[in-house]
Amino acid sequence: MPLVSMKDMLNKALDEKYAVGQFNINNLEWTQAILGAAEQEKSPVILGVSEGAARHMGGFKTVVMMVKGLLEDMKITVPVAIHLDHGSSYDKCIEAIEAGFTSVMIDASHHSIEENIETTKKVVDYAHTKDVSVEAEVGTVGGQEDDIIADGVVYADPKECELLVKQTGVDCFAPALGSVHGPYKGEPNLGYKEMEEVRDLTNIPLVLHGGTGIPTADIQKAISLGTSKINVNTECQLTFTAAVREVLKNDSEVYDPRKFIGPGRDAIKATVVGKMKEFGSTGKA
Repeated sequence: MPLVSMKDMLNKALDEKYAVGQFNINNLEWTQAILGAAEQEKSPVILGVSEGAARHMGGFKTVVMMVKGLLEDMKITVPVAIHLDHGSSYDKCIEAIEAGFTSVMIDASHHSIEENIETTKKVVDYAHTKDVSVEAEVGTVGGQEDDIIADGVVYADPKECELLVKQTGVDCFAPALGSVHGPYKGEPNLGYKEMEEVRDLTNIPLVLHGGTGIPTADIQKAISLGTSKINVNTECQLTFTAAVREVLKNDSEVYDPRKFIGPGRDAIKATVVGKMKEFGSTGKA
């Protein structure tokens, strides 16, 4: 199965009321775990790649070639998109597309709505000539993810969301409605009323960033209100690290990295399988 854009998988999810998970990758084992979970669950999947993670792995081209190699060697049959997460500029989005990414997020949410629309439309106009899907954002998702640091949460204005979607032609859209990157401090407080309003005004798949730590009932409610893509990163990092720490704590002599990275990979796979079941994407490939 070749890499695909997110467009069809998210439109199907919106129609059938489930969500596709975006799981961020950081290295080979991370990617193996997520692809293995997707194949086992017969679920479509989105491999999220932040600019920082791409630098860590060697660059956009290296990431694409690694993913393509694993698709072939692991005999993956489910739809897989490789998506630039929080693309910082038009140039970075184009660089990712030229390297073989099938989807990009342009995050111009820290600019005025006018500049956000202008930059997003420019990315969409180029990406769509390459059959690459585009995600955009309005408002501020709190917390920190790689180079992206936000103080607090700024709720998206539903009217600005409508304006951006209609003027840019984006394929999916992340309205900031109370979620945060990283672990939650206290209980998540999502803006369901605003989510419903944005869904009705835009009529395209909505994206929930900061999916770690949100209770299942809240996830289900968000999906019922048009959320068709849910991003998970921190939870995989936490389960990987816990598994690695356990091995190293119990065996001070171990030095072969495969002996502790392997259990970490298994922990990520189990986490992703659980999320796919929770999001309702199991069996939807």
